[in-house]
Amino acid sequence: MSQPLILLVDDDPDIRQFLERRVLVPAGYSVRAVEDGKSALTLAKELHPDLVVVDYQLPGPSGLELARRLCAEPAHPPVILISMESAEGLVLEAMRAGASDFLTLPFEAELLLAAVGRALARQRPWQAPAQSQSEPESATDDLQRRLRELEALTLVGRTLTALLDHSDVLTAVVEAAVRLTGAEEGSLLLIDNDTGDLYMRASKNFDDEFARAFRLPVDDSLAGQVLESGEPVLLDERTPQKIKTAYLVHSLIYVPLRVRGRTIGVLGVDNRQAGASLTRQDVSIMVAMADYAAIAIENARLFSSSEAQRRKMETILARVENGVIVVDPENRLLIMNRSAREAFGVDGEWPGRPVSDIIKEPKLLSMLRISGKVPKREEVELGDGRVFSAQRTPIEGIGQAIVMQDITHLKELDRIKSDFVTAVSHDLRSPLTAILGYIELIQRAGQLNAQQAEFIRRVQLSVGQITDLVSNLLDLGRIEAGLDTAKEKTPVSVLARYALESIRGSASNKGLQLQSDLPDDLPLVMGAPIRLRQMIGNLLDNAIKYTPPGGQVRIEANSEGDQIILRVHDSGPGVPPADQPYLFDKFFRGSNVPQDLPGTGLGLSIVKSIVDNHDGRIWVDSVAGQGTTFTIVLPISEGP
Repeated sequence: MSQPLILLVDDDPDIRQFLERRVLVPAGYSVRAVEDGKSALTLAKELHPDLVVVDYQLPGPSGLELARRLCAEPAHPPVILISMESAEGLVLEAMRAGASDFLTLPFEAELLLAAVGRALARQRPWQAPAQSQSEPESATDDLQRRLRELEALTLVGRTLTALLDHSDVLTAVVEAAVRLTGAEEGSLLLIDNDTGDLYMRASKNFDDEFARAFRLPVDDSLAGQVLESGEPVLLDERTPQKIKTAYLVHSLIYVPLRVRGRTIGVLGVDNRQAGASLTRQDVSIMVAMADYAAIAIENARLFSSSEAQRRKMETILARVENGVIVVDPENRLLIMNRSAREAFGVDGEWPGRPVSDIIKEPKLLSMLRISGKVPKREEVELGDGRVFSAQRTPIEGIGQAIVMQDITHLKELDRIKSDFVTAVSHDLRSPLTAILGYIELIQRAGQLNAQQAEFIRRVQLSVGQITDLVSNLLDLGRIEAGLDTAKEKTPVSVLARYALESIRGSASNKGLQLQSDLPDDLPLVMGAPIRLRQMIGNLLDNAIKYTPPGGQVRIEANSEGDQIILRVHDSGPGVPPADQPYLFDKFFRGSNVPQDLPGTGLGLSIVKSIVDNHDGRIWVDSVAGQGTTFTIVLPISEGP
């Protein structure tokens, strides 16, 4: 038996020599190698090779064009295309050209030999002379034919399911269906949701104008019968059957196209010439093709939807003025929108790189190093004077995100306000002191009647309220300006006891019961002792002020993990739910507070500022008629 002859076409002498001498010849094949497509066409006509192996990037004509010309011949050898690239489009073009296989360099020798063996196995029955066959030979041929069909379907399925463009998927389905069944024409009909008719979405060997104008009603049509029954239809008649005016066929197959359990159209092939029959085996092939097509269409739809969502998200992020940065669990950059890139002067390639390589802002990097699910907020000042409010938010399964809002103008307004308040507060102290001094002198000047004494009492009360307001404003401005930077390791339980003793007299005068649970072994916190005591004192003052006579005020503290939890509870009237979101705003007082009860509305605002300055959190729990509980969480100090 003579050796199969393989025509090897490649313009790279190293690859040509390797495939010939190291792979094909040692495997028992006879090889003729050439370096250009023109020589290959000439030798193919002269030598009649059993197989052609062609390089895709071959110059003049290209490997793809060479394969197309060879496969266009009535009796042609199988063609294997090889390429350095593996794009989906190349595989699809190779299929359309008629190639039997497509391999991507570099590949193992066994992979090429397996492809050669499959191609030659498909070719040998075609070369066999026409003669009567015995029953075993007929069975062998039938098995070989089925094997070829399965291999072709596998290649088609691999290609179709890899395609992500909807139009490419539908065109490839129809072309593969025509090629595998040997039909003259192919079409893919989809349901028009507006009219309910079927229209031709993709076709093979149909006139373009006919395909664009094609419309087929679902009622009283073979395609409609397939849609309603969900079963394939095989038409193989001797007389032409009319599918539509000017559309007569001798044989036809329609199979339903199902996506997500719903029939959306029909895949069909047909022959207009008499004598070209379609068989039940072709129906099986078409059913498999329809299944592949459904998977590919769904993949393309999902990809198109995700791409649309991604583009929409990119457009939104690009237009958003706030800076957005998203990193993965290893702090590698996933998203950084235009505002964030401009803020940090980022240019060039950044996706996938560690954030510390791209951004050098210490506060921002410190926020990203924090572990845990608790959000974190910081003010980040850039070198150009701009100030951003940066909030870190953990995102489960992705990493963490930082949203940066430019608050430069707000900081400037706040500075102007603080300067004004500070100036006014200082200017008010002198006249207030003078007023109190003259009131003392009036009382010493002589005997006052009852009405005069009441007037003086009211003046003293009003001056005291203004003095408290001025002191609170100055304290609040100092805290918000960050002037209390000196911090030390402080025992919260000791500060709480001092604050408790300072209000014990007020509680006793009002008939209130004070309770405490302040363990001595609480961990220390890093903070300013004066401010922390002021924070606790303000909460206790509030509790005493709003608790009716005979009530209770309780303060307790405990540690959990790396934080201390402090609670102040009273048995007062509680805070209405509508008021609770505004409790820590400046000058806010609850709607159920009596008008004659003195207060500036700054006490809780000062508490909130002190808590924020110590990286803590505060919230309120209150039920009408059952009292109020303020909870403060502070991080413990590291080390002894």
